[in-house]
Amino acid sequence: MNAIAPVETVIRITESAAAQIKHLTAMDPANAGKHLRIYVEQGGCSGMQYGMVFDEVRPDDHQVEMFDLIVLVDPFSGGHLRGSTVDFQDTLNASGFKVINPNARQSCGCGKSFEA
Repeated sequence: MNAIAPVETVIRITESAAAQIKHLTAMDPANAGKHLRIYVEQGGCSGMQYGMVFDEVRPDDHQVEMFDLIVLVDPFSGGHLRGSTVDFQDTLNASGFKVINPNARQSCGCGKSFEA
């Protein structure tokens, strides 16, 4: 299994992010049958912010398949996330999902918002 599985040209998920997504799915029965949606919306301290939620498939979604998972990205978010990598870190200095976005001109120190 590759460390990073390319999916279309929209987004990549690392193996550690996939493991955490599977863990979160297993921990909450309300997530059964749903997929992780990664999205971008206006807000945050830099103008745009990332969000993640377990959700149902919508007709216009990009469906990114890797590591036995399906990750959903809506068309608007796909334009901002194209070429990004989602990783999960659990260290003393950082814990949580991290989006490495080549389209961001500037990112906030919180790591959850960016300037497009």
